[in-house]
Amino acid sequence: MSVVSLNEILFAIVERNRERVMLHKPGAHWLPISAKELYRNVAGVSRAMMSWGIGKGDRVAILAENRPEWTIADFACQLLGIVSVPIYATLTAEQTGFILQDSGARAVFVSSEQQLRKIEAAKVQAPMEKVVVMDPVETAHANHMERLMLAGPNQRDRDLDAAALKIGAEDLATIIYTSGTTGVSKGVKLTHGNLASNIEFSLKGFDIGEDELSVSFLPLSHVTARHVDFALLYNGVTLAYCPFLDQLPKALREVKPTIFVAVPRVYEKIHAQADIKAKGFPKEFIFRLALSIGGSQRSKILSGETPSSPAWALANKLVYEKIREGMGGRVKVFISGGAPLGRELAEWYARVGVRIHEGYGLTETSPVIAVNTPRNHRIGTVGKPLGNVQVRIADDGEILVRGPSVFKGYWKRPEETENAFLDGWFKTGDIGNLDADGYLSVTDRKKDLIKTSGGKFIAPQPIENSLKHNALIGEAVVLGDKRKFPAVLISPYFPLLEDWALTNQISFSSRADLVANPKVQALYEGIVEDLNQNLARFEKLKKVILIAEVFSAEQGTLTPTMKLRRRAIEERYRGIIDDMYTQTESVSVGGHISG
Repeated sequence: MSVVSLNEILFAIVERNRERVMLHKPGAHWLPISAKELYRNVAGVSRAMMSWGIGKGDRVAILAENRPEWTIADFACQLLGIVSVPIYATLTAEQTGFILQDSGARAVFVSSEQQLRKIEAAKVQAPMEKVVVMDPVETAHANHMERLMLAGPNQRDRDLDAAALKIGAEDLATIIYTSGTTGVSKGVKLTHGNLASNIEFSLKGFDIGEDELSVSFLPLSHVTARHVDFALLYNGVTLAYCPFLDQLPKALREVKPTIFVAVPRVYEKIHAQADIKAKGFPKEFIFRLALSIGGSQRSKILSGETPSSPAWALANKLVYEKIREGMGGRVKVFISGGAPLGRELAEWYARVGVRIHEGYGLTETSPVIAVNTPRNHRIGTVGKPLGNVQVRIADDGEILVRGPSVFKGYWKRPEETENAFLDGWFKTGDIGNLDADGYLSVTDRKKDLIKTSGGKFIAPQPIENSLKHNALIGEAVVLGDKRKFPAVLISPYFPLLEDWALTNQISFSSRADLVANPKVQALYEGIVEDLNQNLARFEKLKKVILIAEVFSAEQGTLTPTMKLRRRAIEERYRGIIDDMYTQTESVSVGGHISG
């Protein structure tokens, strides 16, 4: 029997009655939260909101980093049919105020004093009837969540449970505001049925046994992280919450997860760190030899086998295990989503004994459309569509989707909702193809395709992913829309570049000084030229711009989920981009921005 609501998901978690559903680290030690405690906490918060007169159809926002209280607040809303509105913890007070105002939220859950101040600053835009704070903050203006949770029942509340089960598939569960790679944020309406149907199907094909454990660190305001957490909990996996990304390496070493779910940027960072640690003789020689051995056994890894050759076993002991130790050392299932992984990166991981299961989806599809599984895995694709999702490719190459997980529309945007569909099929905005065996490949975002002034279309993401596979490159942005030729703007991976500069006796006083150095510019021009050998003539990158800044969400050049904001990047560096294109030299040039 299919689940129709998030409340059925919660009750399935509670009825498993495990002693360790969640882990958190409020102090020096990781502490468990049992199924019984989870229910008490959720019911306590639900009862409080009922007493405030907040009920079905009302909107309540959650502004917090990853922690058990985030999920507890979310489930507490769902029990009453309240529509939860996640807000990224990294957003400004003004951006937060817009979401609160646009959604019509009556109350908000916040994590800390810092987030509480943000709500105070936003109250001119959107005054809240109730504010609940998760940390023990001294305040006369907010309720303390711990008190609400501890006031929950020690036994099941039959009346609350019965009301919760009346929430149906068509009832609105959440409004998720997209991070907006173009800077435009829209509220995506997802129902209980949308989310529950996707949760039920997304992990089919994965062998999830008893005592599995995963770390929740991707921002829960993003649909992918929230969906993954719901799906893992539903399948009996214990979640350990890590609120800040800089705490992740320590959390992984301490918790030692068996399931690792990350966005490509995290996998890229691990790859870059492996390169840094392998510097110097004899480590670099051993590392390169191990990669060569791994390359010869890659097909076995990708088919789910463990190579049996003595050479691979030795390389595994000396190199591969050390890389996996950085992710805790016990991971059996690696999953990537949220953005394209890049074939080169997937192949590198296969060389070190790691098979990454890449998936694909959007906020509007709740989110998973397709995913590689242990049984059905093909590198370079995002796997086969889920069993309850239909996918077809439009005449212009756009991926079209329909199924129970496809959203009902954008909040208060009927015209945009209508434009998002074609004869009942959701237009994803992505370009891709289905192969003869049913595996889906995604080429690029339709709106990101570059059309040169000569009329040639270039898909930037595959080129950028190939460049980022080089550990010296932090981010790469292909340029060239309506221009005579393509070029690339590169933000170096500075820890490795600075190490390279010292090794090559290049002195510098700042990052701006470093990227302006002719030897550094020649280094990156060489990397780009190597890539050019594998590109079509019209795709070849004619010029290179190096910048001394690192892209970030705070700066506005990345979304909160670490995707490139192309328009914001092009606007920020418009001056040097325009200068570069006005030059008539046919050789590559370097520029820099002080940072």
